[in-house]
Amino acid sequence: MVFAKLDRLTRNVDLLRSLVASDVDLVFCDLPHVPPGAMGRFLLTQMASVAELEAGLISERTKAALAAAKARGVKLGNPNGARALRGKQVGNKQAVAAVSANAEHRATNLRTIVDDLRSQGFTSVRTIAAQLNERGILTPRGGAWHPTSAARLLSRLKRDGL
Repeated sequence: MVFAKLDRLTRNVDLLRSLVASDVDLVFCDLPHVPPGAMGRFLLTQMASVAELEAGLISERTKAALAAAKARGVKLGNPNGARALRGKQVGNKQAVAAVSANAEHRATNLRTIVDDLRSQGFTSVRTIAAQLNERGILTPRGGAWHPTSAARLLSRLKRDGL
């Protein structure tokens, strides 16, 4: 069995011991030089013990930090309570409408550039994103264009008949 990292496999020494005892070859990408046999089993068990200790210490620190925050009067948890977990939107319809309007305005402004790119033979989302980046045109959030953001731009232009 191949695992990316020992500490992601288990932070429970008993689980690792049961895997080692099953006589299945265990390979860890982060530990490629663990020797086979008794020495390898010993090393893996020790490393798993350290990972288990680390998980316990993280838990203790987290609990202490939450208790200290609560003692300072910080309100813990989701301010919307369980309502947010049920997928209901709480008062953000105006924000969604503003973002949508901004994206539509931005797409309208980029229409001539996209048309120019298409006329030059740049038709895939990957090449359009690359050309927008080469021209120094930033995304609405001020970042670089990626194929996904270019695809969304093209979709908006198509949907809005722009």
